[in-house]
Amino acid sequence: MTEQTVDIGRDISLAYEQIGDPGAEPLVLVAGLGQQMYSWPTAFCEQLAGRGYQVTRFDNRDVGRSTHMRFRPPNPAAILRRRWPEGQYDLTDMARDTVGLLDALGHDDAHLVGASMGGMIAQTVATVFPQRVRTLVSIMSTTGARRVGRPALSTWRRMIARPPRNRQEAVDRAVRMFRHIGSHGFPFDETWVRAQAGLAWDRDPSTGGVARQLAAIFRSGDRTSRLRAVTAPTLVLHGDRDRMVNPTGAVATVRAIGGATLTVVPGMGHDLPKDAWPTLLDLISQHARARSTDATS
Repeated sequence: MTEQTVDIGRDISLAYEQIGDPGAEPLVLVAGLGQQMYSWPTAFCEQLAGRGYQVTRFDNRDVGRSTHMRFRPPNPAAILRRRWPEGQYDLTDMARDTVGLLDALGHDDAHLVGASMGGMIAQTVATVFPQRVRTLVSIMSTTGARRVGRPALSTWRRMIARPPRNRQEAVDRAVRMFRHIGSHGFPFDETWVRAQAGLAWDRDPSTGGVARQLAAIFRSGDRTSRLRAVTAPTLVLHGDRDRMVNPTGAVATVRAIGGATLTVVPGMGHDLPKDAWPTLLDLISQHARARSTDATS
């Protein structure tokens, strides 16, 4: 595994890493709000690659070592009032980034797996660029409709807290956040959360990108009607303990995408607990494999 950076056009460069056999079927993991590529744990990616895929994980624009936009991020009040700064992008722009990465890697299409905001981006790729998506897996995500998939009020309070000013504050804040939104039905791995938060700070201590990404979600609005155009075989995964994206978002996603199926993982919240990996890996690989079998039959 070697982290690399590639120019995908439109003055955007993305940092990415690939795991697995270059000749295997391509599977791209799309990260969530403010999350870097390593939010997809290395061991998780290795196990997924071991099931017959070349796995690509990457930093979305505005986080990690990918391009950071230069305009001032909107504050929460501006986002709620839908007052966008000049240059504010949306989920379609981020979907184009993902397709640009596929182009740079030489993939005509790929299996897309997105978590949270990454699920929204993957959904948008499947909507705008249907020929580029072999299968779609949308994890702990939603449609953008106002009355579904919303964070708990207790989660909103944590989201709008003052940004961390140093590494220790960033690590402590991550622990508090994931104790709240994480998988209460599984053991909490504080050591791993602290290590990941420290790595994220070391790679990118800036905080403005999170606000710009959040604005991209709000600017994209309700995507329900557009999701009806998705033709890729779609699997929706969600935990029943999710305080960041209410499980109603998963139900709305399944209703919007024809033929989509929903699996609710008991005890899972808004993270990827290690004890749930066997279930998640089985579901993801079986979904992708079924499409590959259909294509060759």
